[in-house]
Amino acid sequence: MMGVAGILERSIARSTGADVPEWYEAGKVYLERHPEVSFGALVWTTIALSGWAEFKRLQDIRSPGSQGDGSFLGITDDFKGNGNGYPGGKFFDPLGYSRGSEASLKSYKEKELKNGRLAMVAFVGFAAQFAATGKGPIDCLKAHLSDPGHINAVTNGVSVPFISN
Repeated sequence: MMGVAGILERSIARSTGADVPEWYEAGKVYLERHPEVSFGALVWTTIALSGWAEFKRLQDIRSPGSQGDGSFLGITDDFKGNGNGYPGGKFFDPLGYSRGSEASLKSYKEKELKNGRLAMVAFVGFAAQFAATGKGPIDCLKAHLSDPGHINAVTNGVSVPFISN
């Protein structure tokens, strides 16, 4: 969900004249501006950090509660959640949503899943837009709003397998 928000934020900022790259150019631009950082270092750092978090989550699924002591590498006790695999505390739940009733917590979890699925669909749409037009989402939206009859999903170069010639 945050990735989709970041894509939109960059696209909006770029459309207002800010000197920021679109989401599909961000990695390349970062490496060009910071030649002291290698691509391999970025990839392996991402894999290591993501792998650590996913391994902790897997261990908590295999042995419920084994990773939920509420500490971060034994440093602080501010991450204690109220369920298996759900972090909490002042950093993950600053508004205290998990401290309400079980029914409201269940409702919040369902809403988070639905919003996450919607964000995945939005990202697929952003990727398809870029593949078809080479533009970001706000640029595509502006172009469509300026001429909806001629600039749309049917006319922008997307080939749909069941409608092909």
